[in-house]
Amino acid sequence: MNKIIKEQISQLKPSATLAINEESNRLKKSGKKIYKFGFGQSPFPVPESVILALKNNANKNTYLPMQGLEELRLAIANHINKNNNNFTSDDVIIGPGTKELMFLTQIAFHGDVLLPAPSWVSYQPQAFIAKNQVHWIQTTSSSNWFPSAEQLENKIKSIKNRNLILFMNSPNNPSGAVCKNLEEISEVAKKYKLIILSDEIYSELTFNNQYKSISNFYPEGTIVSTGLSKWCGAGGWRLGFFAIPSHLKELKNSLKILCSESFTSVSAPIQYAAVEAYKGDHSNYLNIVKKILSFAGNYVYENLKSNVVNITKPEGGFYLFPEFTNAQFSSSSEMCRDILTKTGIALLPGSDFGLGSKKMLARLSYTDFDGANFLKNTSGSKKLDNADLKKYAPNIVEGISKLKEWSNLL
Repeated sequence: MNKIIKEQISQLKPSATLAINEESNRLKKSGKKIYKFGFGQSPFPVPESVILALKNNANKNTYLPMQGLEELRLAIANHINKNNNNFTSDDVIIGPGTKELMFLTQIAFHGDVLLPAPSWVSYQPQAFIAKNQVHWIQTTSSSNWFPSAEQLENKIKSIKNRNLILFMNSPNNPSGAVCKNLEEISEVAKKYKLIILSDEIYSELTFNNQYKSISNFYPEGTIVSTGLSKWCGAGGWRLGFFAIPSHLKELKNSLKILCSESFTSVSAPIQYAAVEAYKGDHSNYLNIVKKILSFAGNYVYENLKSNVVNITKPEGGFYLFPEFTNAQFSSSSEMCRDILTKTGIALLPGSDFGLGSKKMLARLSYTDFDGANFLKNTSGSKKLDNADLKKYAPNIVEGISKLKEWSNLL
C-alpha cells in the first residue's frame, strides 16, 4: 500500500507537554495519586472583568479582519509600548495562540533556525515540518541557560545560510530563568542581520518587576510574541499576537496571507474580551499571582536543591529545571518514567527540550494547585509562609518531599 502520510510528518510524535498531561490524567483516573508537575498551565482563573467582557460580547458573530480587531491591535500596541517599544496597531497580528503564529512563521521563513538548548518543545518540530534546518546552541546552568554572544557568533559563522532566525524565550521554558545578556546578544544580531523571535509569553510573570525585552536593544529585527495564556490564565481561550517591526514588513504580509488561508480570523468574542485584558488595570491580580508563583517556586528550589540536585533559582513563569547528578539511567526519559512509577510525580525529560538524553535534567512545573482558592485566600498585602503552601498547594509540598526522597535513595 502506498504511504499516504508525508515522510517528515510520519516521524513526528505528539507534543511532549500535551502528551504528559494526557498520561497524567489517565493515571489519575485509574486511581493513582499523581503530582502534575509535567504540564505548564496557569492554575489561576481569568480576571473577572475579562470574563465579563467575554459574556458581554458573546453575541459577536461576524468574521473579523484577518490581521485582527483594530481596537484590540491598538490596545496591544499601547500595552507593549509601555516597555519602551514603538509599535503601531498595524504592526500587530492576532492569532489563535502564539503557537500557530510561530508555525506559520516557520512555513513562510526561507532560512535556518537557531535554537538555544534548552528550548520550548514545539520550536524544533515546527521547523522540522516546515523543512527548516535547526542549529542548536548548547547552554548550561552556569550561563543561566542562555547562550553567550560569543557562542551565538561562533554558531552563525559555522552556518552557510545567511537567512537566520533566532528564537529567544525569557523568562524561559523550561528553566524559569531570565536572560541577563540581551544587549550583547542584540549586538551580534545587528552585526549579522538576524531576525529574532522573542517569545515573551511569561514576561508579565517576571518576579523582579523589571522585565526587559531584546526588542529594547534591537527593535528593527525583533518580533515580540506573547498572548493571554500564561499571565491571564486563559490558555484555553487561544489568543496570542505577534508585534512585527516595519523593517520586517515582507514577513508580516506573508503571515497575513497564511493566516487568511489557515484560521481566517480568531474567535470574535475572544478578541473583543481581549481588549479589556490589554486596556484594563490588572496590576492587583498580577501582583498576587506573581507573589504566589514566586513563593511556590522558591519553596521548591529551597527544598529540592542539595548536593545531588543542581537547580537554578526561579526568576519568572512557573518552571524549574533540576538536574539529578546521582541518577544512573540510560536517558532522562527513562529517569522520568522511574520517577512517575515510583512517586506518581510527572516531569518532562530534558531531552524533550533539545538537550542530550544522557543529561539527567527534567522540567518541573509548580502549578499543581487550585489557583482560584489560593488567590481568594491570599489577597492584599498578606505575606505567605509555608503553612499557606501546605494548606492551598498541598500537592507541591507533598510532591517535592517525595521527589527529594527519591533523589536521596539513588
